[in-house]
Amino acid sequence: SPAQKLVFNRVNGKRPPLLLQQISAPEECYTLAHEENVRFVYEAWQQVEQQLDGSRSGESACGPVQYVEKTPNPGLKNFVPIDLEEWWAQQFLAKIENGS
Repeated sequence: SPAQKLVFNRVNGKRPPLLLQQISAPEECYTLAHEENVRFVYEAWQQVEQQLDGSRSGESACGPVQYVEKTPNPGLKNFVPIDLEEWWAQQFLAKIENGS
């Protein structure tokens, strides 16, 4: 389903003052530091996943340990984790379709 749009109601029926120029959403720009942080976290997580896969197949006796609750919270019984990559893809496609 498409993302809901925010609607702002006028306060006391008054119109907001007109702006001389139209304000558009700023383009997302990423700094070099941001890209370095993302790359660092991504590479570190890839290492953890590789080590976890190795420990599952018996290759390594030490390394990361996957946490599993001994007594799961009943409130989270129907919890479904979000597929963040799919969500971002949907957001990207919605932006394209809306022409923004």
